[in-house]
Amino acid sequence: MKMQGIWTIVLLIISNIFMTFAWYGHLKLPEILPSSKDWPLILVVVLSWSVALFEYSFMIPANRIGSDVNGGPFSLVQLKVIQEVVSLTVFTCIVSLVFKSQPIQWNHIVAFICMVAAVFFVFLK
Repeated sequence: MKMQGIWTIVLLIISNIFMTFAWYGHLKLPEILPSSKDWPLILVVVLSWSVALFEYSFMIPANRIGSDVNGGPFSLVQLKVIQEVVSLTVFTCIVSLVFKSQPIQWNHIVAFICMVAAVFFVFLK
């Protein structure tokens, strides 16, 4: 795999860490900052969008570097499937570490295996 491919995946991982916290981190916020429980929804949305800005700061370069449109190693379909697997992997790790009351079950693992199989099939010539 070219260095562009490796950088693409690294940037996607970083992007998805920010994305997961932007989308779900606010659910943990009241435990960390009890006063946030009384925040208006718009404030929580603005906080999440602030985190999402960092997600986009890594996602856009990942897609530009990785896309074969710009000389990268991946087609748009391959990029999207890679992104979904990275997203689920990062999400699963964060849920396991941060949201311990949400255990990963066998059907989640099977679904994840199906996503990995999708990566295999999207790369078949």
